[in-house]
Amino acid sequence: MSVFTHLVAELGRLLEPVLAQSATAAAIVLFTVLVRLALHPLSRAAFRGATPAAGCLPMLLQLPVFFVMYQAFSSAEVGGKANELLGHRLFAAPLGARWTDALGEGGLFGAQGLVFLGLFGAIAVVAAWSAVRGRRTAASVAAAAAEAKAAGPRKPAGRVAPQGKAGATAGARTGARAGARTGAGVGVMAEVSAEQQEVMRKLGGVLPLLSFGTLITAAVVPLAAGLYLLTTTAWSVAERVWLQYRKERAERSGEQMAQ
Repeated sequence: MSVFTHLVAELGRLLEPVLAQSATAAAIVLFTVLVRLALHPLSRAAFRGATPAAGCLPMLLQLPVFFVMYQAFSSAEVGGKANELLGHRLFAAPLGARWTDALGEGGLFGAQGLVFLGLFGAIAVVAAWSAVRGRRTAASVAAAAAEAKAAGPRKPAGRVAPQGKAGATAGARTGARAGARTGAGVGVMAEVSAEQQEVMRKLGGVLPLLSFGTLITAAVVPLAAGLYLLTTTAWSVAERVWLQYRKERAERSGEQMAQ
């Protein structure tokens, strides 16, 4: 934990000329971004799995980091010395303060209370964004699975007269366009049972709502840990948006090349 404390303190000192007393808060955000960049290859690989729980592994790997963050801003001493991080603030609120502390200092709309309300508002916006996109993704996966199931296995219709080079090229283009529209995940979804598809559909609708649980966690942990939760949750949503955009762009490029 002392290594983490030293790293955040040094990052805060680098940012202090620009951000003054909020430099350590910015250092926490920067530290979180660095952690998520390190985990990005795992997130990208999980996204290719095309399951509603694709982001669970990166989230689990962050738990030790979050625990260290919590301990760093909850302990009065680190390595036998006074914890220097506890004196740093985000605007009027100490980074080691909890929401109950802010309520005791000036009430809900006091100087510290407003900082926490801003944090909660930002987390709620990110959670809502995550929930909306999660439901859309679950709906698209369910629709693709239904389309694949309705199409069924194609059987040969007997010997067909040759159509020449032009006919063969047209048929290849038609097949390529159909494959691009269906997407890579449809073949996988067509192989699972109807019960498994239903479970995945329900998970896809429920898992995004778990983001709102971050609000409860942020209300009971130190402000610094709340900043970490906000940053990593926003990164997760933005990362999935970017990965989905790249996937769709690749599919459109493939369709255009087939044409």
